[in-house]
Amino acid sequence: MQDWWAQYAADLLWVVAGVVILAAYHLYLGRCSRRDPHCTIQSVNRGARRAWVEHIMSDPGNAVLAVQTLRNSTMAATFLSSTAVLLLMGVLSLSGQADRLADSLHVLNAFGSRPPGLWVIKLLALTAALLVAFFSFAMSVRLFNHVGYQVNLPPGLRPPAVTPVQVARHLNRAGSYYSIGMRAYFLSV
Repeated sequence: MQDWWAQYAADLLWVVAGVVILAAYHLYLGRCSRRDPHCTIQSVNRGARRAWVEHIMSDPGNAVLAVQTLRNSTMAATFLSSTAVLLLMGVLSLSGQADRLADSLHVLNAFGSRPPGLWVIKLLALTAALLVAFFSFAMSVRLFNHVGYQVNLPPGLRPPAVTPVQVARHLNRAGSYYSIGMRAYFLSV
């Protein structure tokens, strides 16, 4: 047991510290949101997107603005999704050569453990975070595309399910997926 602790203590302490910091951050956000619903940028953005959809759908002359705004959001999510795939391929190619690169990789690992089996676990965790980022950005692109069609329907041609409230809900879900993808990127660092 003593030998195991000496070998893995640094990595275990860093993981526990990271989890504690993340949990404290989310507890603080939860408390802050209960006191003031607009204390986070996510809640402010949700309200802004809701107002934007109502404004765009109320005036058919705003169709070009809607297309440009949604195109920019779609392009950003597409770029980040593609980057996640490239990073995944890099991680997977590194994992195949981990035994040959062990000395080089340990230079970057000043405080962590040295056993090669632990590198596989770290690379799997990095792969999982990048997969979450990819799928989140892909879902974001999907929802931005749906909103693009729904937001530009003239009032007389809108099906009953396409209301500004419903379109804003789709747009806010797209924004939530985008946020999850960015958090997965941050977690991977």
